[in-house]
Amino acid sequence: MCGINGIFHLTKATIDENQLLKMRDSLVHRGPDDAGIFIDQNLGLGHRRLSIIDTSSAGHQPFQSENGRYSIVFNGEIYNYKDFYPEIKNYGFHLKSGSDTEVLLCLYQMYGLEMLKRLNGMFAFAIWDTLERKLVLCRDRMGVKPLYYSFHKNTLYFASEQKALFTAGVPLKLNDDGIEEYFFNRFVAGENTLYENIKKILPGHHMTIEENGKIKSHKWWNLKEEIQNHSSIIDPKKWFEETFFESVRLRMVSDVPVGILLSGGLDSCSILSSLYHQNYKDIQTFNIGFSEKEHNESYLAKQITEEYDYHFNSIRLENEGLYADLREISFINDEPIMHLNEPHLLAISKVAKDKVKVLLSGEGADELMGGYVRYKALQRPNLLKVISQLSHFDFALKNPRYNKLLRYSKIKNESDLVIYNGTSNYPKDVNTFYQNTHKPYNEYRYEILKEAEELYPNNLRRQALYFDQHTYMCSLLDRNDRCTMGASIECREPFLDQRLIAGLGTLSDDWFFTGKKGKHILKATMENKLPADIVNFKKVGLSTPWGNYFLEHPKFIEELEYFAKSDIFNLPFLQNINAQKLVSEIRKGNKQIIPYVMPLFMLHKWQKNYFTKFV
Repeated sequence: MCGINGIFHLTKATIDENQLLKMRDSLVHRGPDDAGIFIDQNLGLGHRRLSIIDTSSAGHQPFQSENGRYSIVFNGEIYNYKDFYPEIKNYGFHLKSGSDTEVLLCLYQMYGLEMLKRLNGMFAFAIWDTLERKLVLCRDRMGVKPLYYSFHKNTLYFASEQKALFTAGVPLKLNDDGIEEYFFNRFVAGENTLYENIKKILPGHHMTIEENGKIKSHKWWNLKEEIQNHSSIIDPKKWFEETFFESVRLRMVSDVPVGILLSGGLDSCSILSSLYHQNYKDIQTFNIGFSEKEHNESYLAKQITEEYDYHFNSIRLENEGLYADLREISFINDEPIMHLNEPHLLAISKVAKDKVKVLLSGEGADELMGGYVRYKALQRPNLLKVISQLSHFDFALKNPRYNKLLRYSKIKNESDLVIYNGTSNYPKDVNTFYQNTHKPYNEYRYEILKEAEELYPNNLRRQALYFDQHTYMCSLLDRNDRCTMGASIECREPFLDQRLIAGLGTLSDDWFFTGKKGKHILKATMENKLPADIVNFKKVGLSTPWGNYFLEHPKFIEELEYFAKSDIFNLPFLQNINAQKLVSEIRKGNKQIIPYVMPLFMLHKWQKNYFTKFV
């Protein structure tokens, strides 16, 4: 796991080494162990290293091929890299390190980008060809590893995080469409970002930039096609257990200690149980606890860790500690935080740093196997029309879950039911609260929705899963990457093995939605391997009592004064909001407005802690 960056002057101007170094070192948290640069006239590559595989100097990057033609900067892990040793040797290469980076570069020399489909891993990399004077940027299938780029003044800048681009001199300017999508959907899906002229390499894509300015982008992994071309799975439970256990085993490949982010829920406990049943010893688990019972799964995490004779580490993040980490993550994240548990993930990653360098996470299980309650609303769309008439019932207004379902039921067409299934604020909410009738249009979301409809016609729940895998899950992966790398920790997600992703997409609904809580195939696989308390526990997730923080904790109460006068309310989308009235309602104890206030408050904190540093 590392931080990568680069500059490619299409004008053929010479690289400014100082500019390249400043870009690179803005990413020092991603790689505190080593640093390097490579310059070839108008092309510069930078690398910050977090040493995981072959921690010796032999794994130093940028890494050059033996013949000197190619240079690579690589962020991520190729879990199956040793499988390629025999054919690399037969091809005539003599490996000089034990790193997966060298294997990756050898494979590129042997097969070009055709190698990608054989890789099992998470990765973002750049390869420079000194002979053909071209640069290749590439990203893994699901976008576990980030890669941003910008063309500015006839120069390509790229990096693992946007802050490196701004450090290089790319202007920071908010994109109006991005701001609107942030409030509607909590994040900007697809290649665009919150910023003008800053884009992402899409998951499963690579882009080639030639010195003459010619650019080619290609989608090298298509989940829809993988599902359509997948062979029939005869025994789904057996297939899932074998593939999942193998995925966990692969993600233990490391020359440094590996631990587990353990919530106490089914997903992360299944990973821990897999390790136990594969006879892994001396595992460290890391957990965030809450004093509020309804938010706390900590006792379950402690119970299973002790049962397996592993090592349990838990913290609570509250009061000034929470406020300090909120401020820090507001800068690390590059964009306003949206999932609202980012400070907690950063805090537990800091604790883990003293004992491990790698953490396994249960991320992706809900989107792959139907683990969210919100998918239930899509089972019978006609029932939503009936629910939409219940607005006069007090129980529907006072209970947060029923209130959310009631608001969701006001959506009229099925496409929007899928698109807004993963959001907290719906079009009518935005119209009412923000007094803004404009609904942002993101072409990428509709492209993915079209694929989902073609793959799963007349099945809104499966359409929502496919849609989330390309949108909402990407934001969760970004969160995991920023929060763990903010503490110089690598995060790996065993549920996101490409064999699991494609294979699960072929299974019938029964393997997902049987029972009350979804994820039937995972429960059926693990029910005899996990304590019943964990298999049957009501899902909590890493939810946080923000309403309590605003009402009770001095730092947040104090910050409300600044929030009421924040510059964010000068943005066109927010000009109709009465900030003073919002703060007054919070102080009165009105928790119903918290879901609307949180995106505003986090935008305010980001504007104070990040925006002002680059503008």
